[in-house]
Amino acid sequence: MNIFDTHTHLNVEAFFGKEAEEILLAKELSVTKMNVVGFDRPTIERSLMLAEQYEDIYATIGWHPTEAGSYDLAVEEFISQHLTHDKVVALGEIGLDYYWMTASKEKQVEVFQRQIELAKTYDLPFVVHTRDAMADTYSAIAEVGVGAAGGIMHSYSGSLEMAEQFLELGMMISFSGVVTFKKATDVQEAATYLPLDKILVETDAPYLAPVPKRGRENKTAYTRYVVEKIAELRGLSVEEVATATYENAMRVFKLDQ
Repeated sequence: MNIFDTHTHLNVEAFFGKEAEEILLAKELSVTKMNVVGFDRPTIERSLMLAEQYEDIYATIGWHPTEAGSYDLAVEEFISQHLTHDKVVALGEIGLDYYWMTASKEKQVEVFQRQIELAKTYDLPFVVHTRDAMADTYSAIAEVGVGAAGGIMHSYSGSLEMAEQFLELGMMISFSGVVTFKKATDVQEAATYLPLDKILVETDAPYLAPVPKRGRENKTAYTRYVVEKIAELRGLSVEEVATATYENAMRVFKLDQ
């Protein structure tokens, strides 16, 4: 059985010097591939370094919405020059964050849409972060359109109905440890009823640890618990969900070619 953690931050300080240990633990729980997401200059550089160092690590690079105020042509050039890297599988995480509001809504939308266009130029999927901004996130994506490579709603936290609207745009829906939370009934409904070929699994480690590890530092290994919860919700075997989400990840990241 193989599980693909499609969104982890093995490149942040919490994991410095412990990467090999984290990868080994992940493999013990059948998490055999992982996508390390960079969101500013230091984490982008580190995601690329890890992808070059480890065969089963891939990189996603982009400018996080909380960094939108610093996005300029130099940043865009920095991102662009790495998008053709052999191990870069997507552009992200990009989007809108109205919780922290470190930049205006208008600036965030501008930076978000510029990066969607950049992803389309390089024929890469884009990975979306949205917090307290679901409707505007949908509108921003719909306005510029999703390219042939598609996109991913990372750590999805909305309703089934909203998820279906994102699918219609050409997006995939990725579930994190949030799907295991008792009160996350909307997310659980989405994980239950969305088409199996449209969903992915992730940790967002070191954040959002799933039950039974909630409240602790998350690990990429814990993608296993996300898979187990989705299997429980859908009445499927763990192996069926692991296989489907792994194949979905391989397809969207163009690793099955």
